[in-house]
Amino acid sequence: MLTVFMRIRCILPAMAIALATSATASDSPPVATIATGKLSGVHDSKTGLNEFKGIPYAAPPVGPLRWKPPQPVTAWAGTRQAEQFGPRCMQRPIFSDMMFRSNGMSENCLYLNIWTPARQPNEKLPVLVYFYGGGFSGGDGSEYRYDGASLAQRGIVTVTVNYRLDVFGFLALPALAAESPQHATGNYGLLDQNAALRWVQRNIAAFGGDPDQVTIGGESAGSMSVSAQMASPLSKGLMQRAIGESGSILGNLKPRPLALAKQQGEAFQQRVGAHSPEQLRAMSADVLLKAAGEKEVPEFYPTVDGYFLPRSPEDIYQAGAQAHIPLLLGSNSQEGDYPSVLDDQAPTPANYRAAMEKRFGVHAAEALKLYPGRTEAEIKASGTAVAGDQFIASATWRWMKLQRQTGRAPVYYYYFTQARPAKLDGSAGPDAGAVHSGEIEYALGNLSSNHVYAWTPADHQVSDLMQGYWANFIKTGNPNGAGLPAWPAVASKNGGLLRQVIGADTHELIDHSAARYEFLQRIDPDAHL
Repeated sequence: MLTVFMRIRCILPAMAIALATSATASDSPPVATIATGKLSGVHDSKTGLNEFKGIPYAAPPVGPLRWKPPQPVTAWAGTRQAEQFGPRCMQRPIFSDMMFRSNGMSENCLYLNIWTPARQPNEKLPVLVYFYGGGFSGGDGSEYRYDGASLAQRGIVTVTVNYRLDVFGFLALPALAAESPQHATGNYGLLDQNAALRWVQRNIAAFGGDPDQVTIGGESAGSMSVSAQMASPLSKGLMQRAIGESGSILGNLKPRPLALAKQQGEAFQQRVGAHSPEQLRAMSADVLLKAAGEKEVPEFYPTVDGYFLPRSPEDIYQAGAQAHIPLLLGSNSQEGDYPSVLDDQAPTPANYRAAMEKRFGVHAAEALKLYPGRTEAEIKASGTAVAGDQFIASATWRWMKLQRQTGRAPVYYYYFTQARPAKLDGSAGPDAGAVHSGEIEYALGNLSSNHVYAWTPADHQVSDLMQGYWANFIKTGNPNGAGLPAWPAVASKNGGLLRQVIGADTHELIDHSAARYEFLQRIDPDAHL
């Protein structure tokens, strides 16, 4: 999967009792009392928010707990400082756009961060729990683009969550399944997310949040994670709304069958010279991470493990067994780009036809009808569309379609078009369209923390609008509100589906892309990442 991404209550009584957000002394930090002890955070006088960072939501998954489901945190005595981000999970430096504030990198990484506008506990504010993207191989809750302050200032308790990645988060082995009471293996990163959601149920009231008003959100692998949490019976009841930005574990991004995951896991174990989970657990994390990145090693990503995912997500959504909650989701106008389709050849009709024949084989003629290339402009548009569809837009569409058919709750579908402006250093002009991950800073209100681009007033206006939609949805399950262009829920109209364009010209449109996505689903129904 990484190669694809590189192309571009068991509900416990509320034990959380106190949040001292209005300190008696101006220099006293905010303190929250949760199930495992007291936390001391930071008050930001500029934003008016209280911030609690590096909160452990599960025991460190190290030693014998490597490749185990997340275990409970041990309570602590006294007050624990929650003033800086914890370590990010083990990952290779693959993505150049990730700007971390984490305290280094470690297997001991199961921490979350909270930004809250609450002045006292039990204010029952809506909650957003956000999962980062990065192909299940990178990312961290400390990244500037995921900072929770802007949405928190809109009255939302905002949470970012770290979860295990790569070989540490998704290795599957028969021997690990034998250890499991559920006979499951893999998906440890998804189980981490589930543990974080259960932590939120127990503790978020201490930060002024309402455990009955939780929205889960994420981008790319984070969006895929949201679709997975909605599908898993383990997470039912832990969230009331969901936001997906570019990605799902449906369609061409479906998880691996368990047999394949086990086979790949055994091959990896042999590759590193181990013969048992015990020997693997004794190995250095750095050695394992390096081996996972070698060219011949398949990427590690979600599995139909029989436990977190008792059957394929397609089956779960088709049966209506997923969470029946409002869903806001969409994709961007340039999730991929035409040069990747053309193998960097000139955008001529002959080159384009040859590239499409290579890509689609016996289906090329049908593909060319859906993605025509008779002129240079048409080739660029169609090439960008097919690259983005095959990468991630079709999987996002599949999620929208199945949730609308069986989810028994409103679905809001967007198409983000705001291209990022020129770079401040002059090294590149504006993007041609909205690239993969390009919406994050707009949606979460973090343009000012990205110092790469020369943001314009128009960009800030789009960000304000997008934050308004997101905040309304998090609060009510409906993105509409005063001062925002009307956004209809998905419905059939004139042979297409209602969809909201979000950009400098925000408006509803009738989307007729279904034929493209149905074609891709039909010709490659068994595709995996």
